Amino acid sequence: MIQPFGTATDIAAAVRSGQISASFVVDQHLGQIAQLEDEICAFNIVTVEQARSRANEIDAQIAAGEDPGPLAGVPVALKDNLCTRGIPTTCSSRILEGWKPPYDATVVELLHQAGAVIIGKTNMDEFAMGSSTENSAFRPTRNPHNLSRVPGGSSGGSAAAVAAGFTPIALGSDTGGSIRQPAALCGVVGVKPTYGRVSRYGLVAFASSLDQIGPFTKTVADAALVTDVIARPDGRDSTSISEPAQSTARVLHEGVAGLRVGVVAELCGEGIDSDVAARLQEAVAALEEAGAQIGQASVPAAIYGLSAYYLIAPAEASSNLARYDGVRYGLRVAANSSPAMNIATRSAGFGEEVKRRIMLGTYALSAGYYDAYYGKAQKVRTLIIQDFAQAWEEFDLLLSPTSPTTAFLLGERTADPMAMYMSDVCTVPVNLTGQTAMSVPYGCGDDGLPVGVQIMAPALGEPVMFRAAAVLEASL
Repeated sequence: MIQPFGTATDIAAAVRSGQISASFVVDQHLGQIAQLEDEICAFNIVTVEQARSRANEIDAQIAAGEDPGPLAGVPVALKDNLCTRGIPTTCSSRILEGWKPPYDATVVELLHQAGAVIIGKTNMDEFAMGSSTENSAFRPTRNPHNLSRVPGGSSGGSAAAVAAGFTPIALGSDTGGSIRQPAALCGVVGVKPTYGRVSRYGLVAFASSLDQIGPFTKTVADAALVTDVIARPDGRDSTSISEPAQSTARVLHEGVAGLRVGVVAELCGEGIDSDVAARLQEAVAALEEAGAQIGQASVPAAIYGLSAYYLIAPAEASSNLARYDGVRYGLRVAANSSPAMNIATRSAGFGEEVKRRIMLGTYALSAGYYDAYYGKAQKVRTLIIQDFAQAWEEFDLLLSPTSPTTAFLLGERTADPMAMYMSDVCTVPVNLTGQTAMSVPYGCGDDGLPVGVQIMAPALGEPVMFRAAAVLEASL
């Protein structure tokens, strides 16, 4: 992980105290982008002029004796499915190429209020459907640690941007592991908050009951700082949790003494590479040395998580993506009739993986198959929720690998969708339950590439989760 310009916490403190200017910070990071972006391809757009203008605003606030906020002058990159007023938001899809939203997502507003500087929109798997960022309609993103490897997905551009030192903070979205899995592969911290803890207003929907926005950062402290900024109630999101969030930054130094930590047996067995499993055991030993009580946890229905997810998520996607019809916004391919125009627009605008999932979801929801597929998947989801609930009676936190492997080669799994889907086998269950989880870098595999450890906590358990993350980070 490259850290040429310090952490977000350090940058904000220096800008707020007047030690450095926000303009200087932005120019540093723009220089890093100019040097390496052609190789890594993390961004769909770098907002150079807007970032410099915003930095000047912050410097003027500092000169006037005002405090811009806890993220003063800190560059932030946004996954390209977060709406930004007047700045293209494409979801890395041809069907939305060039579309400029008329409003900002809630998280974008909160970042602005905290003094952050938006530096660009990052590449992603089209409509967040993928595990490698190779499904982008524009170009694949490369892993900064090894340019022949994938950065993970679907938020691969955001993970790569942080790992490459383009920005100390990036936001992504996590539907089945799309923050945690690329965080693991790129060696950065990635957080999926509790469902409803962060507003989804302005997030272009993939699967509405699963999607959640969260941060990528270089350090656990930075992740806590950003989480505290964006975890706010929002009346514009009907699923938003109305109670104020507890601070995660304030508890980082409380340690794990006395906490009950379970290693999930079903997420640590077949399919997990031996070097990844070894790093997990080292993380377990570090927590035990710090005073945690370690045990083996069982979540039996978790083994069906991937099967349930790949019915529920495509079903919701087939509904959400019906709005891209060539009429209201985005691409429109001319034809002799409205139905023909709809077909031509979607055929040209959607990529192969998006089409695959739309067809799968539509089939699962169709008459005669709804109960057999979608209905059964929802029953499995309930079983997974119940099994986790039983585990939480015994444990405060649960552990597993984040990804079964380190970063794989570009093109290695593109012809085998099932192999690609297996990348999310450890992360999907948490999305189905709505609870919180994060990936913390923990050493490297035999190939020298990063390994991530997944820490899971009950819904609204972010503070205790961050305590364990801080201990793991410090143990390295």
